[in-house]
Amino acid sequence: MTAGQPETDHRTASAPYLLPLLAGGLVAVALGVYGRAHPPTGYAVGLAGFSGALAMKAWLTTGAFVLAVVQLLSALAMYGRLPGVTAPSWTGTLHRWSGRAAFLLSVPVAFHCLYALGARFDVPRVMVHSLLGTFFYGVFVAKMLSLPRRDLPGWTLPVLGGLAFSALAGLWLTSSLWFFVVIGVTL
Repeated sequence: MTAGQPETDHRTASAPYLLPLLAGGLVAVALGVYGRAHPPTGYAVGLAGFSGALAMKAWLTTGAFVLAVVQLLSALAMYGRLPGVTAPSWTGTLHRWSGRAAFLLSVPVAFHCLYALGARFDVPRVMVHSLLGTFFYGVFVAKMLSLPRRDLPGWTLPVLGGLAFSALAGLWLTSSLWFFVVIGVTL
């Protein structure tokens, strides 16, 4: 350090990263603890039009995953990462609304998983699914808290968005795809 330069406090410099990550981590842990400690009821409110709770969860998760693909493609277009594609002016609006809709589709699924089934670790597929579910909501919270912050590096939102997309893809693979392969494609 040269004379006249202020000393940088590394704790203060890392605070913009840590606050959203800490909040997201707390949400993930709280959901995991609740899912593990809460005695599963075996029943949760279902949505009309589905043959059962598993079908509802499979289709809503599929809808959320399709919207997550829209999220991924619109983000890549906005960041100029799709060769030969210029993002139309409405791409940001599409990105925001597809994210909101994907989140809303995930809420009844998460409610059913936590309330009716709880977090389980006895079957590998279900354990991975439980861990991915809590991780998804933790990353989602971290990303939402990072959105209004202008003091974060440009890579922060793409990394958090990529983690959220990866978690949702894993959730779809361990739930909806499993349901469609084992049970069949039913409403």
